[in-house]
Amino acid sequence: MSDSTTDHTALPVVLDVWCDLQCPDCRTALEDQRALRERYGDRLEVRLRHFPLEKNKHAYAAAQAAEEALAQGEGRAYAEAVLARVEDLSTKGETFLLEVARELGLDDEEFDTALIDGRHLLIVDADQAEGKALGVTGTPTYMIGGERLDGGKSQEGLRARIEEIADRLLAEGRRTRPGRQ
Repeated sequence: MSDSTTDHTALPVVLDVWCDLQCPDCRTALEDQRALRERYGDRLEVRLRHFPLEKNKHAYAAAQAAEEALAQGEGRAYAEAVLARVEDLSTKGETFLLEVARELGLDDEEFDTALIDGRHLLIVDADQAEGKALGVTGTPTYMIGGERLDGGKSQEGLRARIEEIADRLLAEGRRTRPGRQ
């Protein structure tokens, strides 16, 4: 749907972050994401995209749980809480996902139902498929202004590179596509 009266220059620059919620490197990347949100405010939209890695047994369920948290209005808080304790996710699995939901005051029974009925499978699968099509092979991986930045090997210098690209896009008045929230 397109509204020709919309001022598209008001759209934020989009930073997609492909993430595995059981990945310690994704936890490390949280600080950079917080700093970027603080620096750019509404001019940068940081979007979590799911890329559960096969080696992480509970990552797929965690991605589904994060989508349920988003449906209940606490997507970012939930993802950050899970990432902050990746070791607990590794040892406790789905029990831990429900525990985090309770800690955030979310409906843990609805979480349990969502994990059983798979209502968020398509979103997780679509994110992963899009990531693969864009060349994502590990996490975290960033996409901004059509450029892919791989953070799985090292986070060093990534925030500076993202800032450089965001600054350029903002100066040009060019934005990346709005896409899924």
